[in-house]
Amino acid sequence: MFTSGIRAAAKGCAFSLALLLAACGGGSGGSMSTSNNPPPSSGCTDCGTTLVAITDADGDFLSYTVDVTSLKLRKASGATVETLPATTRIDFAQLVDLTEFFTAATIPNGEYVAATLHLDYTNADITVEQNGAPVAAKAVDANGAALGGIDVTVTLDNRHHLFVAPGRPSLFTLDFNLAATNAVDLTTTPATVTVTPALVASLDLVDQKDMRVRGPLVSVDKTAGTYVVDLRPFSMRDQKFGQMTVHTDANTTFEVNGTNYTGSAGLDALTAAGAGTVTAANGTLTTATHEFDATAVYAGTSVPGAGVDAVIGEVLSRSGDVLTVRGGNVIRNSDGAHFARGTVRVTIGPNTKVMKGGTSPATTAAPGDISVGQSIEAFGAATPVVSSAMSGDWTLDATAGRVRMHPTSIYGFVKSASTGALTLQLDSIEGRRVSAFDFAGTGTSTAMDADPANYEVSTTALDLTGLTTGEPTKLIGFPTAFGLAPPDFTARTMVDLPRLPAMLSLTWIPGGTTAPFSSQNPTGLVLDNHNPAIGRLHVLAVGPRVLNLETMPASPNIVPPANGPTAYLIVMKDESHAFHDFADFVAELGTRLNGSTVMVTFNATGSYDGDTNTMTARSITVILK
Repeated sequence: MFTSGIRAAAKGCAFSLALLLAACGGGSGGSMSTSNNPPPSSGCTDCGTTLVAITDADGDFLSYTVDVTSLKLRKASGATVETLPATTRIDFAQLVDLTEFFTAATIPNGEYVAATLHLDYTNADITVEQNGAPVAAKAVDANGAALGGIDVTVTLDNRHHLFVAPGRPSLFTLDFNLAATNAVDLTTTPATVTVTPALVASLDLVDQKDMRVRGPLVSVDKTAGTYVVDLRPFSMRDQKFGQMTVHTDANTTFEVNGTNYTGSAGLDALTAAGAGTVTAANGTLTTATHEFDATAVYAGTSVPGAGVDAVIGEVLSRSGDVLTVRGGNVIRNSDGAHFARGTVRVTIGPNTKVMKGGTSPATTAAPGDISVGQSIEAFGAATPVVSSAMSGDWTLDATAGRVRMHPTSIYGFVKSASTGALTLQLDSIEGRRVSAFDFAGTGTSTAMDADPANYEVSTTALDLTGLTTGEPTKLIGFPTAFGLAPPDFTARTMVDLPRLPAMLSLTWIPGGTTAPFSSQNPTGLVLDNHNPAIGRLHVLAVGPRVLNLETMPASPNIVPPANGPTAYLIVMKDESHAFHDFADFVAELGTRLNGSTVMVTFNATGSYDGDTNTMTARSITVILK
């Protein structure tokens, strides 16, 4: 079985590195070097501050951990600038619908035309899902050889270079599209992931997502409503990746050492916690000012792994006071993050403090409210099960700890809809296949246990107008308290068919094709879905619905959006070229496809209109050879 990671809601993985260029000046706190110049000092008068952020979309990859050892920017003059102060081990699969600020480096002003990311797969830890269970996967190149260190370079088109100048903020993003560049073979042991790495470059954030800033506290300015952190991304335990200011307001929620606050009271709690306290803030980036505005701030032991162990994942089953999580993250205070390929059994009790997120501020819940399918962060004492026959088994004792319930996303197909109620053929929960979940005990009786084939959702006041039988949909909310279903789930938000993310993926046989399109013009592309060279992958995924391109009456017309940021990439051996403009991208394709060059992979993400058979693509990656 081959897949590019397409799941419910076109769940191909992609992470982005967003480089935000702020005003000239040193003091970012991050070290750096250049190939032709000495590292700028803290008093650099000809430098800009670069904030780097990473994100990932959810997918079949339960873990995709590699070492990022370098990110170099190349000037038009040929000089290169290193932006990372230290090697960073990143599990990209854990960055779902979230962008994390990575580093704040100080780089010389100038014109930058290319970027090179160095990935080291030597100690990669990759896990994919097979029949609902996590299985190990090995990364290989196109020839089947194990991957080591690789450089991934992207060159900007001539009309969209990156300029760093005093008082001239700019934004630069790099996307490493795992769906477009990773093919998973589940028939091998271990599963095999064939990697053709490529970076998509853009001068804007193509995907608008929540962002996260993590690191130890430096200072608090209550008058300005801000605080400063030394950036320390992911679950890193040391190093400083520069400094960043976090902006808050009267509506920002805080959880400091397990206690909840709002607004200025939260800043008071941060001040009392003191410099060096670990923090994590979720929020958004105001593109006009390049300020990070926090909506929720966690600090001290409220940050997983900071003074207390934590487990992050979805509850796959529950028996009494024991919650089972599999394919989640264990983050320990003693030694950091571990991906739990095995089973994590979380024990709760009457003294477990439970908070329910999704509201401002979070509300108090009870241990009995945690049911199957719930996305959780559990805090307590984590212990590996040494005697376990399966590597990766853990226990977490949260009887005197805490559990944070997060809003949970489900995908399914409409079976029936009425006022305030919806019945689904459930497809997935938080990107996990429904076959991974055991719903025993969720109902008021065995006969009332949640049934994925007829999953009952309370939609309260949500507008269900226009929903039709068989239509895919996404809902965000909370499973019903354990033992109290039906209904099985209460939805707070609904994303119906027109707004569901879509992904079109097509591969050709190893020899590729010189004629991938039946129509090719500056305003649209139409793939030839009857080309005899089409390979194993030929799908259009819209939410949980996966359509076979070969059997569709006509291939979709692929067009750019009317407005907003876009990113298009052409990949060939040892080179990748990024484009902002669809017409420029199509023109370059026409030049490249000269009769001797072939296309082997096409991947587009965006939205799909079934009535007009139109795919609006914000991002496209094509691989040629």
